[in-house]
Amino acid sequence: MQEYDKWNEVKKETIQNKRKLGIKVREIFWVKIGQNIGDEEYGKGEMFSRPVIVVRQLTSDLFLGVPLTSTLKDDDYFHQFEFNNKKCIVKNSAMILQLRTFSKKRITDKIGKVNMEDFKKIQDKITRMIIPT
Repeated sequence: MQEYDKWNEVKKETIQNKRKLGIKVREIFWVKIGQNIGDEEYGKGEMFSRPVIVVRQLTSDLFLGVPLTSTLKDDDYFHQFEFNNKKCIVKNSAMILQLRTFSKKRITDKIGKVNMEDFKKIQDKITRMIIPT
């Protein structure tokens, strides 16, 4: 229960965020995704954050995003790829099955961008997950 109390404090600070942030499709940001329930992906560290790929901007404050994991997997619900985070090449997997809507208030830092080829594969997996053939 203590983790939920800590997350609640971070969430109270996050809601106060007033900065206007421009985001673009394919960019990767650290996002405070929180302490969630069951098999929902949750954030790590003091800020309860993890990297998230911007899939689509929905409104001036909301975007559709896919969280990343350092656990390397590649199947119908994960896509393994590499990106340059300005310091080194990072290997991650996009957790397609954790696709969700985020407020831009949750964003802390930009850390990279997915190349077009990998992004198209991620989009294809999202489409197949939502609209099975």
